[in-house]
Amino acid sequence: MRKFAKFGIVLIAVLFVSTAFSFKQTQPEKSVLKWYDWNEGYPKAIKEGKIVLVDAYTDWCGWCKRMDRDTYSNQEVIEKINKHFIPIKFNPEIKGVRYNLSDTTFSPEELYYLLTNGNSTGFPTTYFIFPKKMSLFYEPGYKDATSFLAILNGAVAESEK
Repeated sequence: MRKFAKFGIVLIAVLFVSTAFSFKQTQPEKSVLKWYDWNEGYPKAIKEGKIVLVDAYTDWCGWCKRMDRDTYSNQEVIEKINKHFIPIKFNPEIKGVRYNLSDTTFSPEELYYLLTNGNSTGFPTTYFIFPKKMSLFYEPGYKDATSFLAILNGAVAESEK
């Protein structure tokens, strides 16, 4: 009887491990969102003909952190951004950084002023730059994944006009 009990325990352990392994293998692979800094992302967007998505945030902004957690981690949002956009994280409060745009360099404050056209928009604000059209629009405030997907779809449609 004791040999049968040991065999049963081993059999259960093998079934458990093989089930866990097969479950792990059947899980779809999640997409990852790779953020760029301005000096790497902006030229990449121009080279690839993609829309520049700039997430303007600050370290103290709770809504920015929530958007990172709730919106930018959503798989549909990630897949849409990866396909049509080059995402750039931009904190205008960082000191000692210079941002390149064509032949000019800007401080964080100057780039923020350029993006906002002198209007304060608060944080987070998402900027969409269309390099082919040399145009820009922005969406201030927190957006949940569903709302943000609609905005992304609108930006893609605008770029294809």
